[in-house]
Amino acid sequence: MKDRITRRGFVGAVGAAGGFGLVSKLGAADTESVKEPDEGLLVVGVSCSPRKGMTTAVAVKAALEAAEAVDRRISVKLIDLGGMSISGWAGGARPGETEPVADDFEGLLPTLRAPRLGGLIIGSPVYFRSMSSLCKAFLERLSVLRQPDLVLADTPVGALAVGAYRNGGQELVIEQIHVAMLCHEAMIVGGKPRAHQGATLWNAYDDDITKDEFGMDTARKLGARVAEAALAIAAPRRQTPQ
Repeated sequence: MKDRITRRGFVGAVGAAGGFGLVSKLGAADTESVKEPDEGLLVVGVSCSPRKGMTTAVAVKAALEAAEAVDRRISVKLIDLGGMSISGWAGGARPGETEPVADDFEGLLPTLRAPRLGGLIIGSPVYFRSMSSLCKAFLERLSVLRQPDLVLADTPVGALAVGAYRNGGQELVIEQIHVAMLCHEAMIVGGKPRAHQGATLWNAYDDDITKDEFGMDTARKLGARVAEAALAIAAPRRQTPQ
């Protein structure tokens, strides 16, 4: 499985390289076209809300900022799906064939297939106690990363959800994201205390999610945990005798 082997070899090299400076790719809540740095581990956050730059994107950005603060070998990138056109899986493609639907998802594939990808944070708003249709479409389209190889295997993945109530279905959405990513043999991680399953945020302040101090704390703890898991996976490979 070429992609898996390439990624594992890259992560091992990261561990052996020790410390070095990285340029963060975290800026405005949007997909960035600036060239990514060639070193270190990349943690990507995906905001699956149709509302570009709003509460879910802000929460994912907070998680990424916490991930970046863990170690200078971590760089981050935010992908905001708001305003993008992403259709659900249409089927019909065999392993190795071209993606059957031409839309904005194809532009995300270089980042998702990057050998230096060390972790993912996927966030969704809660709609009727379920993930957004945009999140479902994104997860369905990730199926191209399972064929012919499991590109995301062993990649730490954390989930984040924003609801209209404190107990508004956030944990249900987190579980739905986890289950989908288990199909990739991804490594599911939660946050630190108060965020063991993932980050749960409450949009109770007229779209200013930063006022939900409890929720923002869970987002930051989730981001830190994903970064720590990415580095922990790199360490044993660094120590493996050549």
